[in-house]
Amino acid sequence: MLSNLASNVPAALLLKGWAARFASPEHALLVLAMASTLAGNLTVVDSVANLIVIEQARDRAKAGFRACARVGVPLTLAALAAGTLWLAFLAR
Repeated sequence: MLSNLASNVPAALLLKGWAARFASPEHALLVLAMASTLAGNLTVVDSVANLIVIEQARDRAKAGFRACARVGVPLTLAALAAGTLWLAFLAR
């Protein structure tokens, strides 16, 4: 959620020290990297790249906030769930 509010890089830098305090800092940092990267796909306003694509496609397609969220929210949640499972069980 912090990535969506503040942006990915500041959020990751802010949480880097917090993640280092976990029993497995490497694992926590991998989760932080994954979450901050995938968070930009949640809605259209969560990434500058999303806004650029929407702006450039304006004349060719109608893609508003709700249309993007209908795809972005479930896709992001599924990717986060799959990534969390992968990190929890396979990356040990």
